[in-house]
Amino acid sequence: MTATTQLAPQWCDLCGLEDLVENSGICALVNNQQVAIFTVNIKGEQQIFAISNWDPVGKANVLYRGLLGSVGEEIVVASPLYKEHYSLTTGRCLERDDVSVIAYKVRREGDRLQIAIE
Repeated sequence: MTATTQLAPQWCDLCGLEDLVENSGICALVNNQQVAIFTVNIKGEQQIFAISNWDPVGKANVLYRGLLGSVGEEIVVASPLYKEHYSLTTGRCLERDDVSVIAYKVRREGDRLQIAIE
């Protein structure tokens, strides 16, 4: 049996909560990587998601500009380029098994938003 060590994520400051736009996306630079941050109102509750901004199909940093919606129970963003749907919780592409994006954990810390970098 092999033991594995789980490292605690490093939480990095991302932006102020006042920078978020409800039911839309914004973009931030974290460790030289673009991150798309989405604020979604689900049944009256504000939920925040973060995924990589890189569209692996369109090969451009554009996902923060995508359209928010749902496919079944899955909250998604549709790429503004070729319209693939990416899960905001897992980063999985719903149309293609061969591509996905990174989905980050986020948390509120006072009036700031932080992202987990593992």
